[in-house]
Amino acid sequence: MRQMQKTFVFETKPYDLLNISAEVQHFVKSTGVDVGLCHVFVRHTSASLIIQENADPDVCHDLKEFMSRLAPENGPYLHVCEGPDDMPSHIRTAITHTSEAIPVSDGKLLLGTWQGLYLWEHRATPHSRQVVVHVLGE
Repeated sequence: MRQMQKTFVFETKPYDLLNISAEVQHFVKSTGVDVGLCHVFVRHTSASLIIQENADPDVCHDLKEFMSRLAPENGPYLHVCEGPDDMPSHIRTAITHTSEAIPVSDGKLLLGTWQGLYLWEHRATPHSRQVVVHVLGE
């Protein structure tokens, strides 16, 4: 059984969904693991990871619009010391994911045909986000 781990730093744009599939796939391939599991974890409480459609950009647009209605800025929040976008970003992270587990076969992520792995920035300003990728397998 082999284990490899790498921390990526991604520069995000405000509220953006950044497709990180290629970077993660490249790392998986470099590990030499043929069959196993890829665990991806974002080390922040105001950004998340999702697996979502990667063919039509309207999907990402609609997700961002929906989330802005679900957890709006300037809501009746007690936690406001880091700005009006901070508490909504925590809510958005809480209802999405901070990690994803993706099977690996033939050295490739077993994402579906129309699936991509996205880092979702929930803040109104760009950030440097750390994403830890851990690959386990044979």
